[in-house]
Amino acid sequence: MTPIQEAKLKLISNIKELSYLHSPDDLFTLASGRTSPHFFDMKPVMMNPECAHLLGIMIHDTIRNFTKVDAIGGLELGAVPLTGIAIAKAEKDSKLKGFIIRKEPKGRGGRKTGNPPGIEGASLNKNDHIILLEDVTTTGGSALKAAKRLQEVGCIVVGCITILDRQEGGIKAFKDAQIPLIPLVVRSDITGEE
Repeated sequence: MTPIQEAKLKLISNIKELSYLHSPDDLFTLASGRTSPHFFDMKPVMMNPECAHLLGIMIHDTIRNFTKVDAIGGLELGAVPLTGIAIAKAEKDSKLKGFIIRKEPKGRGGRKTGNPPGIEGASLNKNDHIILLEDVTTTGGSALKAAKRLQEVGCIVVGCITILDRQEGGIKAFKDAQIPLIPLVVRSDITGEE
């Protein structure tokens, strides 16, 4: 078994223990507005030292499949800790930059970075190749809005890495937008049901 396969199995086990709730009789309302018997809260996973280590390894293994990546980040709140994990696991001499996109821009913008209001962290430049990060993907709507925002400022979104794809249309929505969605795990890895 490869180290990445081992990392995935450990991550699945931790997600089951730390973030997954199942309630077939009292459905959860998701951020997308849909209801589901399955709920995933990835904050406890991202804040767990072992899981953060596993996520960093898996994210960087995925990044290696891209020809060029200048920056990595995504929409608050889920992508904030994930971006920190990815940047912390970068090689010491890496040029990889991290950023976050606010759901509602504050008026002050990136005074030091030159980024437009709502995009914070490292300076992003026109033609930077970006990988978005997301904690949980359902329909892909939120991350695709972030992708559009980045494209409006001239960045090239080359992919989106999500910790978990709920298998409810996100992959198709990203494919339609011509952006690959790469889940580290999928709902069926956790629930055992397709």
